[in-house]
Amino acid sequence: MNIIHEVIRARYSTVIFSSKTIEDEKLVSLFEAARWAPSAFNEQPWRFIVGVNGKDENYQKIYDCLMEANQVWAKYAPVLVLTIASKNSSVAGKPNRFAQYDTGMAVGNLLAQATSLGLFAHQMGGFSVKNAKEFFEIGDDKDIMAVMAIGYKGDIKLFPEYIQERELKKRFRKPLDRILL
Repeated sequence: MNIIHEVIRARYSTVIFSSKTIEDEKLVSLFEAARWAPSAFNEQPWRFIVGVNGKDENYQKIYDCLMEANQVWAKYAPVLVLTIASKNSSVAGKPNRFAQYDTGMAVGNLLAQATSLGLFAHQMGGFSVKNAKEFFEIGDDKDIMAVMAIGYKGDIKLFPEYIQERELKKRFRKPLDRILL
């Protein structure tokens, strides 16, 4: 018996991307899924800067923010996304202590939608927040959370051996008794 939904079980962060273009309707559906995430006071503090390779300058700007180790494989993903959380609540008129939590839920919805469509997303913390703020003129009222590479799975044989090894590394999750306190 499967205890969790197959979409949750199947999701993982590949580093083996194909440069195949993502269909517009699929790409829109990812952000539609994110849009429907719950949030405190329905604030919806998440914002996304989307870069589509060959279609806009956002892709190159986001790519240029990545650390070199991520650039090696992320350059094959046809979409790069900068994820941002608004720090302040327009509803309460004060800092929104749930903004990062809520943004994470929106990304969780996006990841589930991507998996259901046969897409993969890999989130990265290895990027320059300073460059992202500068390139996109992002003020101090926003937290830059992560960069995501999104696309179809690529051919593992086309990647260097060390990336193949990273991809094939066994997935590990802590047992329930370690996370339930």
